[in-house]
Amino acid sequence: MPPRDKSATSLASNKSFTNPFNLSLAQLHANVDTPVYYVGVDVGTGSARAAVVDQTGSILGLAERPITRWELKQNYINQSTTEVWQSICYCVKTALSQSHIDASLVMGIGFDATCSLAVINERNDEPVPVGPDWSAKEQNILLWMDHRAGNETDIINATGDKCLKYVGGKMSIEMELPKMKWLKHNMPKDEATGKSLFESCKFYDLADYLTHRATDKETRSFCSVVCKQGFVPPGVDNSAHGWSKEFLEKVDLPELVEDDFRRLGGIPGKNGTYLSAGDTVGPLSEKAADELGLTTDCFVASGVIDAYAGWVGTIAAKTEIPIPSLNKQDAQFNGIDRACGRLAAVAGTSTCHIAMSKDPIFVQGVWGPYRDVMAKGYWLAEGGQSCTGALLAHVLSTHPALTQLSTSAEASGLSKFDFLNSRLEHLKKTKGSRSVVSLAKNFFFYGDFHGNRSPIADPHMSAAIIGQSMDVSLDDLAITYLGACEFIAQQTRHIISEMEKAGHEISCIFLSGGQCRNGLLMRLLADCTGLPIIIPRYIDASVVFGAALLGAVSAEDAIKARKQNSSKKNSSTSLSRKVSYQDLNATSPYTVPTATASLTSISAMAAANFAPQQQSGHFPFPLMTPIEDESKQLQIPKDNSSDEDNDGEDEEEIVSFGSKTNTQAKFTDKFIKDNHLNATSNPRTINASKPTESKSNERSGDKLWKVMETLSGMARVIVPSSDTDPDRKLLNVKYKIFLEMADEQRRYRSLVSDIEDEIKQESTAATTSSTTTVTA
Repeated sequence: MPPRDKSATSLASNKSFTNPFNLSLAQLHANVDTPVYYVGVDVGTGSARAAVVDQTGSILGLAERPITRWELKQNYINQSTTEVWQSICYCVKTALSQSHIDASLVMGIGFDATCSLAVINERNDEPVPVGPDWSAKEQNILLWMDHRAGNETDIINATGDKCLKYVGGKMSIEMELPKMKWLKHNMPKDEATGKSLFESCKFYDLADYLTHRATDKETRSFCSVVCKQGFVPPGVDNSAHGWSKEFLEKVDLPELVEDDFRRLGGIPGKNGTYLSAGDTVGPLSEKAADELGLTTDCFVASGVIDAYAGWVGTIAAKTEIPIPSLNKQDAQFNGIDRACGRLAAVAGTSTCHIAMSKDPIFVQGVWGPYRDVMAKGYWLAEGGQSCTGALLAHVLSTHPALTQLSTSAEASGLSKFDFLNSRLEHLKKTKGSRSVVSLAKNFFFYGDFHGNRSPIADPHMSAAIIGQSMDVSLDDLAITYLGACEFIAQQTRHIISEMEKAGHEISCIFLSGGQCRNGLLMRLLADCTGLPIIIPRYIDASVVFGAALLGAVSAEDAIKARKQNSSKKNSSTSLSRKVSYQDLNATSPYTVPTATASLTSISAMAAANFAPQQQSGHFPFPLMTPIEDESKQLQIPKDNSSDEDNDGEDEEEIVSFGSKTNTQAKFTDKFIKDNHLNATSNPRTINASKPTESKSNERSGDKLWKVMETLSGMARVIVPSSDTDPDRKLLNVKYKIFLEMADEQRRYRSLVSDIEDEIKQESTAATTSSTTTVTA
């Protein structure tokens, strides 16, 4: 069977599409059959990504390009804004080319990035080197994971300033103000002025730098400055300007106070503009539009930190079965109020846990609460696990049976995790175990290998294992892996428990990231927390999808601007330029896209699968198996299409444990029965009736929420088993042991610390006594 014609994704193939080139702009946007598109840009630690999204929330194109990370000295980790921007331009153009759309129809673009510090020269807007090699002028980003500013962090935290209570009680070494302080005391002189290079700098969180580069505006986002730079929104705790003159002078940074905090973005409403997520910064500048392959009619949304884009891209999804708590919430509240109580868990190497509330809620070991970062007047809290994906990788890579696992998994055509899950099912049968979970009933794994971020907030926490034998077989690796998965789930429960004790009401967990494909981990998360786990439409692309949703919010302003422009001047001049995908390919300064893992497994799959799924009503770009029929509930089959259809990329089982079990379906049936629900009539579907929302009273957060609800699509649900289920009972007991292991570790360290202090005091006293005797 020959491969499908990828031109099937072009606008011309859409029978309801009216050629935009034959319409005036007013007609273009009055015509409901004319599509509008949005672009999302995500800059991670190791790569930049861009996605093109349409009005249904379907990803039509996705591209990724690696970015360099320099570590010239231990804990000194740099990147380059120049390279980051070039990578973004490459990805946007490539994604547009894959999408086969006209660039003039892209009306909004959103950016997210890691919380890294970008340093720029105020005079010429050029990069300023951040050391330790001061001649490396392109290296002007201190990456979030740069840890050079340890002493500066301690000095800042010693002030006890009120701003610190809004970042979890103390600033992290990963935040940006300590990095600025380090730069002040280590930068050389500026050759042009003879003054310290620091005095010529202005500072941006990376996401804010990207919106600056895109618009030439100095607008900052509340998300960046509140979460990572010590900004306390005006009106919070008697804050007048957001920035504190007294605090900055106390930490020896008076330069940042100059001209009403000019270098940091200024005072809100005076010489500075600060926006919540999705609020419009302005249109693309001519230069940025040209570099990105877009037009100046595309509007730029205020950016966010990457994890927060994951929040945007997940928590408004509709669920394939009714969730009572969400149904109740939707019936009672309108707009952004519906976001409260939904925990977004953005999982990767580590996991961030983000929850919104109407009022400030302080939680031990959880960053925040942060006001205005996602919606004006609302607060967010951010917890986190130091290592989750990294933990599972570590367990596999350090076990003696790794080679055997790799060989066996490859021979079976499975991923290592899928193979281990199957191995555990096999062990359950051969050992006559009650369940897979009970295989590890006497194995107690505590996995804080990289310290604890939440809720203990102790960087000195470490790992501990009780019940380990000298067995080094593949079966032992499977049990150890099971213990690590259980630890991740129990620690998630610990974080949620502390948040709920403080006042949060968590109703469900919206999870994203590759871990969603691990059926064992999903089952443990549901049963340990007792909460439904909701798997979004895009599990690997939820962050870049969230960035595109920000662009969709801003696009509303772009459409209004186009309509206004079309009434003032001839429509033929309103577009700065029209760029077809053929033009993009012809004018791109880059070579033919080099397939990264993401391009191979995601974008190629999108192109191959889009047309038939569009015709059948399924969602394009299926990063998870499409939802074909609600009556099938949660039995998610593997994709049985031909090899030509899926380009060899099989979808992984994501909710059932083991490829042939119907465990999840049983849980779902009972969940629906216990809650007197109808599985085929979910009030949370796209066309469901909801409380009437007043447009006249629409807040900026409501505008964002409306876009999120409209475009997020359908999500799958993993429901917890009943409270009386034997595995739930076992996991509840092991949670108590988990807490005891954490407490005992700290008690052990305290005992050792006490005796070491006592020994030190005795040694000092003996030395003093000896000196006194000699002197006498």
